[in-house]
Amino acid sequence: MDKYDNIIPDAALLSKISGYFQQFLPLSIPEMAELARYCEIRRFPKRTILIEEGETDDFLNLVVQGIVMKYIRMPRGEMILQLATEGHIISAEISFLSRQPSQVIIETLEPTTLISLSYDKMQEALENFSRGEELGRRILENMYVKKDEKKYAWLAIDVRERFINYMEHHPHMLQRVPQKYLASYLNIKPETFSRLKHLTRKRPGREKEVI
Repeated sequence: MDKYDNIIPDAALLSKISGYFQQFLPLSIPEMAELARYCEIRRFPKRTILIEEGETDDFLNLVVQGIVMKYIRMPRGEMILQLATEGHIISAEISFLSRQPSQVIIETLEPTTLISLSYDKMQEALENFSRGEELGRRILENMYVKKDEKKYAWLAIDVRERFINYMEHHPHMLQRVPQKYLASYLNIKPETFSRLKHLTRKRPGREKEVI
């Protein structure tokens, strides 16, 4: 399927749109129906590059199903900046908001379904949807707050505790994401990551989604 192939949202997907946006702003059913008109559903196969370095990102995406990673290429391999699973937003934010070429690559790791808002549709929604500006501000604030919370939390703990904390909250990721990508995302050397894997058998955790 072409990466720009779109489908009309069905009731289940519209329910997911509603569930996500209601986290930030209580919206009536008519408001949700109006907001859904600005969104589109996009489906991609595994290992599809959505945005390449140097391209301008035109979409803000909510992951409905699948995993999407954001990374930059380094001399020794990829540096993973984000692993987004169901219920989380991913985009090349700087490129999307500034309309400048992206410095990051965004790629699917599994067959993926996204609810996407294009930059042009976002501008249209901000102008015409009565609560669009407030909703957009709350979503962006949440994104940047979570990024800083993660960064500061990881600076405060050592590698072992970082690994344990992540795996207790996201045990399913070991089955869904190649180990080298998890190691990069956690900023742990691959050989250290391998040595720490035995801890997952001793400290089972609750499955949650990745931020």
